[in-house]
Parts: sequence; C-alpha cells; structure tokens
Amino acid sequence: MVEFIAQFNPIVQALLATLFTWAVTAAGAGLVFLQREINPKLLDGMLGFAAGVMIAASFWSLLAPGIEMAGHLGHIPWLTATIGFMGGGVFMRLTDRFLPHLHPGLALADSEGIKTSWQRSTLLVLAITLHNIPEGLAVGVAFGAVAADLPSASLGGAIALAIGIGLQNFPEGTAVAMPLRREGLSRRKSFFLGQASGVVEPIAGVLGACFVLKMQHILPYALCFAAGAMIFVVVEELIPESQRKQANIDFVTMATLAGFATMMILDVALG
Repeated sequence: MVEFIAQFNPIVQALLATLFTWAVTAAGAGLVFLQREINPKLLDGMLGFAAGVMIAASFWSLLAPGIEMAGHLGHIPWLTATIGFMGGGVFMRLTDRFLPHLHPGLALADSEGIKTSWQRSTLLVLAITLHNIPEGLAVGVAFGAVAADLPSASLGGAIALAIGIGLQNFPEGTAVAMPLRREGLSRRKSFFLGQASGVVEPIAGVLGACFVLKMQHILPYALCFAAGAMIFVVVEELIPESQRKQANIDFVTMATLAGFATMMILDVALG
C-alpha cells in the first residue's frame, strides 16, 4: 500500500486518503439497508471506540510529530504546540457556537448554533459534518507534512492516520443514518444524508495539504491545530454522546481504550 500511495504527489495522496475515509462513512450509513434499528449499546461502544482512535491519533500522528518538527525548524516546541493546539480548539468552539446542528438522540429544541428553520435531518447531518472537518484537515496536513522531508513525518504514519480516521468514521455514518430511518425517512434518503456528512473530509484534506505545502514553516502549528480540533470533538461530543446511558459506561470506556490501542498500534507499526 505504501508503495502505491508513494507514486502520487501529496495533494493526490491526501485526496485518495480522504476519499477512503468518506467511503467508510458511507459504509456505516449503509447499515440502514440491512436493519431499521441498531443496538444502542453497540452504537455507544462504536462511538467510544471512535473517541479512543481520535485521542490516540491526536497525539501519535499530530502532536508528537508537530513538537518534533518545531524543534527541527528552530521554533520553541512547547510554545508552538500550545498555540497550535489551543487554536484548533478555539476554532472548533467558534464553529460549534455558530453552525446550526443537532446531536443524535436530542429533541429539535436542543439544537445548537444559530437558530434556523432547517429540518431536523439537515441539523443531524451538520452535527457529524462538524466532526469531519478536523478529521479531513488532519489527514491532509499529515500527507503534506511528508513532503517537508522532516524525520518525524512518514508516509506510513500518514496512511495509519487515514486508516484510523476511517475506522472511527463507520459509527459516525451509522449515528446519522439510523436516527433518520427511525424517524420515517426512506432507506435511500437516510443513507444519502448519512454519507453526505463525510463529503467535507476530501475538501478539508486537500485544503490542508495545499496549505502546508505552500507554507511549510507553519507546518508544526498546523499539526497541533488539527490535534486540538480533534480533541475538542472528542470531549465535547463523542464521549458525552457515547455515555448518555449510565448502564453502558463501563462497556463504552473499554471500547474507548480499545480504540486508543488500535490507533496506537497502527501508528507505531506503520509510522
């Protein structure tokens, strides 16, 4: 796989990788063609697994390489990491504050962001789309970092990140499509809206790769920015959504640890 990806330029690599992550989102949404409901405990566990993957990816694939790159480029590593990391969190907070969206399982009155008359289905899709912005950006920045030819960036590590993001996209596609199906939408429309939440990933991935290729001196900041944005999503959305039912907390916690371990193995083995 590494040899196949290596023959393309970084922007095409980022595009291919994020098309893969989008396809996995579509696969998760595709469960609506098989069943109308999914076991709530299983879905909570899948979301917990996704949270673990994102936490591990934020450190192993983004923060640690960003800190190392900052040192190679003559920056103050801890300051670069802090500015980038907090910048990513602030960006997601502002996006969360203003973008209208609704988390699965909540009433329409509980929608966040600017109040609109948009349909519930649109708001549900936007909630997962909000997750996917930092994920696509992270993959794009990781492939762009490889082109900088710094020791801390490797093609294997970027591929590992794309695989990890893809794994955790599966439950996100399901988390959109299944509630829509329960509310009476057709299987086809539920699937279409579920997979549509992943469209933003190829866009964000290509933009991230282009950005760091044009401005390589800010690459450490970009990696840490992506990490901060992903941690925001985990703490603000994935973990609370996965632990709403008190009876499932232990199961979800173990699933989160399993997700972290899976991403850690991918990154260490491939990176």
